[in-house]
Amino acid sequence: MHTKKPVHGILLLDKPIGLSSNQALQKAKRVLGAQKAGHTGSLDPMATGLLPICFGEASKFAQYGLSADKAYHAVMKLGVSTTTADAMGEVLAEYPVPEITSELLSDIQLSFKGEQMQTPPMYSALKQNGVPLYRLARQGVTVEREERNIYIYDLHLKQMGYDHISFHVACSKGTYVRTLAEDIAKALGTAAHLVELRRTRVGHLEGPMVTLEALANSYHMEEVQANVLLPVDALITHLPKLVVDKATCQALFQGKMVFHEGDEALASANAVVRLYTENDQFFGVGRMDATNYLQSERLVSAEYLNEIL
Repeated sequence: MHTKKPVHGILLLDKPIGLSSNQALQKAKRVLGAQKAGHTGSLDPMATGLLPICFGEASKFAQYGLSADKAYHAVMKLGVSTTTADAMGEVLAEYPVPEITSELLSDIQLSFKGEQMQTPPMYSALKQNGVPLYRLARQGVTVEREERNIYIYDLHLKQMGYDHISFHVACSKGTYVRTLAEDIAKALGTAAHLVELRRTRVGHLEGPMVTLEALANSYHMEEVQANVLLPVDALITHLPKLVVDKATCQALFQGKMVFHEGDEALASANAVVRLYTENDQFFGVGRMDATNYLQSERLVSAEYLNEIL
């Protein structure tokens, strides 16, 4: 049994089927003996694949994973609708499956690309008056859900036999792939539910992923931390990088706004930036305003910064 200790970094976990995201997180946390951890957005218990787990100081920046675009591989079974829109739900109804041509699939995948509105499913973690919708759904209660704006960047559909379709989708945050599968089936003139769902990308992170078994079989946690965990700033490398001097770093930790010359492009864009010390140590996220003033938005702890400096 590992003694709990500070662990800092991001683990690209390959979540197994049957576990909730929180259960997978707790198992990884126990294996590493970590004091603090969080993930970047839930996967359904039926789903597998990429679940970035942020340990220690990295958990402060998990929100950037929550808001990131995602990519998935999925398989849906046509002709059967379920309560949860996946294989873990109870069958609601069965429908005939029409003949599907490659031309029809091509037209449909093109029609779903771009901006659209999607109604979240009842079996979701969204809350109404503080109660998760899935709890209401289990009680047989259905409530109105507000449509949300989503974006489908890419979609590829492929028929597998007469009643299964596999697809790859790259989409914006907040997209429910189960609902997308139902909507695609409706456009085909039938119903469907997911029988496979695997997340392959979160933001720019794709892998390699690590299984819970591989973690549990690692005898040297120091090697895991050195070779498996990504740096604390791995989720936000898409943000512009800003190196500041020691005085600016100290002022930001004191909550002060600091005038910072020489970055007019960042200032004009009111840019959110990654902050680094002069010896290239990441210490947080800040924002430049139009008057060239820099203010911190989220910083690592002073204790952690002192450890790595």
